[in-house]
Amino acid sequence: MAVGFNTEMSSEYRNKQYNGRVTKFVILSCIMASMGGVLFGYDIGISGGVTSMEPFLRKFFPKVFRRMKEDKDISNYCKFDSQLLTSFTSSLYIAGLVASFFASSITRAYGRKPSILIGGAAFLIGTALGGAAANIYMLILGRVLLGVGVGFANQAVPLYLSEMAPARYRGAISNGFQLSISLGVLSANLINFGTEKIKGGLGWRISLAMAAIPASILTLGSFFLPETPNSLIHRGSDEKAKLTLQKVRGTIDVQAELDDLINASSTSKETNHLPFQQIMQKKFRPQLVMAIALPFFQQVTGINVIAFYAPLLFRTIGLGESASLMSAVLTGLVGTCSTFVSMFIVDRLGRRVLFIFGGIQMFISQLIVGGIMAYKLGDHTELLTKGYAYLVLVFICVYVCGFAFSWGPLGWLVPSEIFPLEIRSIGQSITVAVNFIFTFIIAQTFLSMLCHFKAGIFFFFGGWVFVMTGFVYFFLPETKNVPIEKMDRIWREHWFWKRIVAEEELRV
Repeated sequence: MAVGFNTEMSSEYRNKQYNGRVTKFVILSCIMASMGGVLFGYDIGISGGVTSMEPFLRKFFPKVFRRMKEDKDISNYCKFDSQLLTSFTSSLYIAGLVASFFASSITRAYGRKPSILIGGAAFLIGTALGGAAANIYMLILGRVLLGVGVGFANQAVPLYLSEMAPARYRGAISNGFQLSISLGVLSANLINFGTEKIKGGLGWRISLAMAAIPASILTLGSFFLPETPNSLIHRGSDEKAKLTLQKVRGTIDVQAELDDLINASSTSKETNHLPFQQIMQKKFRPQLVMAIALPFFQQVTGINVIAFYAPLLFRTIGLGESASLMSAVLTGLVGTCSTFVSMFIVDRLGRRVLFIFGGIQMFISQLIVGGIMAYKLGDHTELLTKGYAYLVLVFICVYVCGFAFSWGPLGWLVPSEIFPLEIRSIGQSITVAVNFIFTFIIAQTFLSMLCHFKAGIFFFFGGWVFVMTGFVYFFLPETKNVPIEKMDRIWREHWFWKRIVAEEELRV
């Protein structure tokens, strides 16, 4: 039975390495591209902070403010239950969902670089509207434009990082995207903690407007980014691709890697199917399943409950406004450090080990948090004592740590590296779209779910963590050290997927 569940690829392909090294040029290019992740993380973190600030609530959501301050009869779990309030957070992800499909066509036809540029420009405009918002309509329109930026950036940046990275360091470099997201969340939490203390109620405007800094870096920096060799070859610029490959690998001997890239591009052009028709073919069934399952599971871990609503959650259990924002800073710091650790171990231990151990850690910590809240947090006046509130904070940090070294970075890394060139752009778009769909659903429904499920919300997410850990154990093959253009072979050697892929190949 153990043989049947073997997920290791044969050493003939896993140990194949191309010439070259990690050059300063690659590092600088990837840092610049990862600014898209910083912006994504900043937008995630900033919304939770500003929605806990009283001047912001008083101006845009007065009903929620009055309920929080004056209503003594309402449940502690229901004080922030407002569909309009959640729309402020979730509107970004609906816009990102739509934008990601436009981004797919642009990324495929014109390259990764133009999509990154468009994303940066949309971020800048959205940031200006949010910081200057005079009413709820300006506020949400700004979030929608931020969503357009997120849609383009999240579609292009993970592809860019995977294609620029040498195979043996692809995990570490691609995990830089999740590290950038974590840094964005941490920066947002720090800024929210600082601006909350500004007198005159202008702190939330500064928090929203500060996104202009990374947005400017991404927009201006994208003009200087090189296009990836994969994209250049796909669009017929083989000689330019060779020069770029020599520059990013730091050696003139790149012929073996170049040949594999050209062969992969030739294979992708042999069919006249549209990209969406291609990915629906049975031979790409494993990649399609992963493009849907991994981002779905990434969201039903409940991580964005912490990312979006950590300050509101901490206020729900009894911490004050400033203490709640400081607690969000702590969880952001834990997430950033854990993602940084993941960058160093992902190419040594592999993807599956981190997925499974991270899932176990999240599952246990969620059960403990749910148990404490169910036992100690009353519906009305019985808030948690400081001791229990800080105990909840500790186990939320344990949970964030588990996510940040596993499902956080790997939920972006694995989909970005498993697609063959002909479906790579549409595959990444599906991954981003599924991520946005369920991010929107979680963001829009969480405060209502918290109101109705109460402490059971943590058991709900914990159940999904149990399911997805089992999914990885049985169905996800290991991808570490496999050249991105040889990735199709991992499915042919997997105990489950080889039957599906083999059936299609025999039919052809």
